[in-house]
Amino acid sequence: MSTTTAARIHPTAAALSSTIKHHLLLRPSHRRHVVFRNNTSFSRRPMLTMASAPTPLQVCVKPSITVPNKLGDCPFCQRVLLTLEEKHLPYELKLVDLANKPDWFLKINPDGKVPVVNLDDKWIADSDIITQILEDKYPEPPLTTPPDKASVGSKIFSTFIGFLKSKDPKDGTEQALINELSTFNDYLKLNGPFVNGDQVSSVDLSLAPKLYHMEISLGHYKSWSVPDSLPFLKSYIKSIFSRDSFTKTSALKEDVIAGWRPKVLG
Repeated sequence: MSTTTAARIHPTAAALSSTIKHHLLLRPSHRRHVVFRNNTSFSRRPMLTMASAPTPLQVCVKPSITVPNKLGDCPFCQRVLLTLEEKHLPYELKLVDLANKPDWFLKINPDGKVPVVNLDDKWIADSDIITQILEDKYPEPPLTTPPDKASVGSKIFSTFIGFLKSKDPKDGTEQALINELSTFNDYLKLNGPFVNGDQVSSVDLSLAPKLYHMEISLGHYKSWSVPDSLPFLKSYIKSIFSRDSFTKTSALKEDVIAGWRPKVLG
């Protein structure tokens, strides 16, 4: 099929407000594009041919608070979507208003948190559990990280939050973050370019959305950026942020900034 062939679909506004379908390209010869139109913009997504496409997985996620019918700023939702994208699995987004949770959502997940994915007719919550089930059910391409590397970079997110919330420039939270980033930089120098070497693995897909939030929120609220003294980390960030899977699933910068505002001002 030609890569220039396009089909236009015009769903209703009501359909777009609750569900957005994403289909991932398997190989160039199977590609055609579907264009979804709403009142303000077009979003373009690759689509699998009907012969090769499994049933799209339903994924409940946080929506944008700045632009209607767009994915929101939850890094744990992005982790799940990155896994789906890297495994070439089609999925269907269900945007859930977390400020006014609908009854249907609370019935499938009483905790009221996202992400939640429908797997084998069961709604599964928690990104750790979801991604492990996806790995077991769809082992190709493999994303498993060896156990001895599974905790690499695991303290970066919490130290980033500590620095972001800090009101005292002398309390050591910035240095704590730099220490964690330096450790990760040194690890990448010896083992990179990714955590498990040449191939992206589950740890990268967990860490990347958190680094994205760190970069945007610290840049906005503290005029802070990753030091040039950490070149392997900077290269890692540039590489993983430029992956097709990441650009398709990343939140708008405005949503990331808005999402962290209560923690900064609180």
